[in-house]
Amino acid sequence: MKPIVPCLWFENQAEEAARFYTSVFKDSKILGTAHYGPSASAAAGRPTGSVMTVSFEINGQEFLALNGGPEFKFSEAISFIVKCKSQDEIDEYWRKLSEGGTPSVCGWLKDRYGMSWQIVPESLNKMIEDKDRAKSDRVMEAVIKMKKLDQRILEDAYEGKVGAEAR
Repeated sequence: MKPIVPCLWFENQAEEAARFYTSVFKDSKILGTAHYGPSASAAAGRPTGSVMTVSFEINGQEFLALNGGPEFKFSEAISFIVKCKSQDEIDEYWRKLSEGGTPSVCGWLKDRYGMSWQIVPESLNKMIEDKDRAKSDRVMEAVIKMKKLDQRILEDAYEGKVGAEAR
């Protein structure tokens, strides 16, 4: 079975967004670009010869960016989760993806194109899904108090270390 490829609808920034995303993530590349021909241009109301789609890849996951016009916008109903190995990675992705965008809460942000991202430590699911509800609840209590997540605070909360929330 072929993998699922998310299609990201942009008004007219598909090429710019694809270049931005491939600059943020190390293991990424632009795969190809298609332009509106006369038939597609007439159907979509887009200029003939303008960029229609850009396919790109991030960490082996293919995406398609589409210049579809102003009809649809991104919302928080869909987000991409970036699982980070270290606080340095969290800091780097947070800085790059939030530049020109809007930081939110609980590790969420909207980038300059309106796409929602969750920048989290890769251990977060394990901590939240722990069968020990006290551990899980302490982690969630810490998460809801943060914008950008702090891995050390989350680990301290998980372990029940006093004062973890004070950092």
